[in-house]
Amino acid sequence: MVLEGNPEVGSPRTSDLQHTGNKGSCLLSSPSEGAQPGEEPIKYGELIVLGCCEEGGEETEAQRGEVTGPRAHSCYNGCLANGDKGRRRSRLALSRRPHANGVKPDVMHHISTPLVSKALSNRGQHSISYTLSRSHSVIVEYTHDSDTDMFQIGRSTENMIDFVVTDTSPGGSAAEGPSAQSTISRYACRILCDRRPPYTARIYAAGFDASSNIFLGVENESNVLQDGSLIDLCGATLLWRTPAGLLRAPTLKQLEAQRQEANAARPQCPVGLSTLAFPSPARGRTAPDKQQPWVYVRCGHVHGYHGWGCRRERGPQERECPLCRLVGPYVPLWLGQEAGLCLDPGPPSHAFAPCGHVCSEKTARYWAQTPLPHGTHAFHAACPFCGAWLTGEHGCVRLIFQGPLD
Repeated sequence: MVLEGNPEVGSPRTSDLQHTGNKGSCLLSSPSEGAQPGEEPIKYGELIVLGCCEEGGEETEAQRGEVTGPRAHSCYNGCLANGDKGRRRSRLALSRRPHANGVKPDVMHHISTPLVSKALSNRGQHSISYTLSRSHSVIVEYTHDSDTDMFQIGRSTENMIDFVVTDTSPGGSAAEGPSAQSTISRYACRILCDRRPPYTARIYAAGFDASSNIFLGVENESNVLQDGSLIDLCGATLLWRTPAGLLRAPTLKQLEAQRQEANAARPQCPVGLSTLAFPSPARGRTAPDKQQPWVYVRCGHVHGYHGWGCRRERGPQERECPLCRLVGPYVPLWLGQEAGLCLDPGPPSHAFAPCGHVCSEKTARYWAQTPLPHGTHAFHAACPFCGAWLTGEHGCVRLIFQGPLD
């Protein structure tokens, strides 16, 4: 399902969401037809998995109601928890293939009983079967289309799947392994991209299975993907980014420059008077270090880590800010590292509540006002970097740093 309930999808506000990196799989990054040696292949767009946090490590004193730091954890904040590997990754660039592999409807069969036709037994023939009623089924045979490229998305790891996506659950871990029950279809959807300008991308429900067949309960309908379109796979949500949107995104170099600029300001803990610094992404997402900035997410006051102010009667992670006395979660701050989720290259001035991922004000307010699918019927605003449900009146908070006393 393509979600376009947000009235600003495709508007300048949404089209500011971009990413300049191209980290698609080898299959999708090979030189395209007509490309000269050394030239980048034509990019149709990018798919980005909206985040799911995966926590690990032993339970800490904070989770037991004692005073200490949190468990180390990693998320889809620019990379899967276990690293991007082959077709299983947090982001994928769709580029023009060396040879077209698209398909288009050819012959349609109306049958009065849901019988299996010869088309369905032919592994070389793509076909779709859908049932209109108990006595009326339709089988559509597909033929090769030299004008489009096809990309298939789903949970299956079979060769015809270009982008392997597993379930994500806010605050939990990505569902992996044979014992994990998944709500994502093995052949969830397919995207057909025109090989000629303007390179329109259309999404179709379900992909073709190992026998080149797919069975649907309703007629298959296509949707043109726009910059900022959200694709609900009933277990994970994908963000579609167009090349036009990617051109205006902050680059990873810009995000790193912002981190260094923030650290160069030498923010201090207003109580301990220690200098704070955002850690380098190259260090990896491990336990917070001694200079890690922490925030009281209700008020936005930034401190270094300290072990006082715990309010056990309010919950194990509830702390009282020593400056304004507001009680709420007290969490480490982490810079958002997936540039494709950012609306602008603005300074890291706001944090999502309660996870503590930091980004620009424009980016924070946009995602705090964008409900994301949860299950099959519910929607809830969530942090795009880790998938944590947003809380509080605004879902984000302006960070209040104290500068150096000298």
